[in-house]
Amino acid sequence: MDNLKSLTQKENIILSDIAFEKFEIYRKLILEWNEKINLTAITDEEAMNTKHFLDCLLLTKTGLFDDDKTVLDVGTGAGFPAIPLKLYNENLKVTMLDSLNKRIKFLNIVIEDLNLKNIKAIHGRAEEVGRKDGFRESFDIVSSRAVASLSLLLEFTIPFLKVNGLFLAMKGPSYLEEVETSKNALKKLNCKLEKVLNFKIEQNGEISERNILIIKKIGKTPSNFPRNMGQIKKKPL
Repeated sequence: MDNLKSLTQKENIILSDIAFEKFEIYRKLILEWNEKINLTAITDEEAMNTKHFLDCLLLTKTGLFDDDKTVLDVGTGAGFPAIPLKLYNENLKVTMLDSLNKRIKFLNIVIEDLNLKNIKAIHGRAEEVGRKDGFRESFDIVSSRAVASLSLLLEFTIPFLKVNGLFLAMKGPSYLEEVETSKNALKKLNCKLEKVLNFKIEQNGEISERNILIIKKIGKTPSNFPRNMGQIKKKPL
């Protein structure tokens, strides 16, 4: 826990003592459930603090998570970045979406054990749920840490956003190439790249680069998006 405290203090990210305690419970739950289902390859405490918890908390540096916004995390997996964001500010109204039911079961236990309110885990595929009432064009912020190209992520995430809502994509050093190849997707889905925040995270002398792309939805999503998975894979935007 002290390691996570020093990491967050270094980045001027303020967490309560209760939040640090809940991070410790969360970490133990991840390790326990990792034996049953594949949640993460990172199990060392310091590495988890840096590469998962701090990495997710860097999203708070956008200044967008300090009130009671509605947040959707697409392809949440073990709850990254949704759970760290919720622990940063428990007033957020958070929905986690994942296509694997076993992970949803795990997330429901996390919600219960951490005594979290206004947060739910939904089982489903983004390209299907993104067409449903109550989900489509319903969120202030959508985040995704999923490993997929930006053009694919845009089609999975933008339909969920309200007009003027923001999609936060977490990318590595090659993000400029992805932005370049996503110009058509940005145009067709009525969104634009507003800003990029750059961070460098150090662990054991190794420095990794993290870039947060802030993409704004500037108009309603055309009714033909998202397409089904077959079309998305066959003909990416």
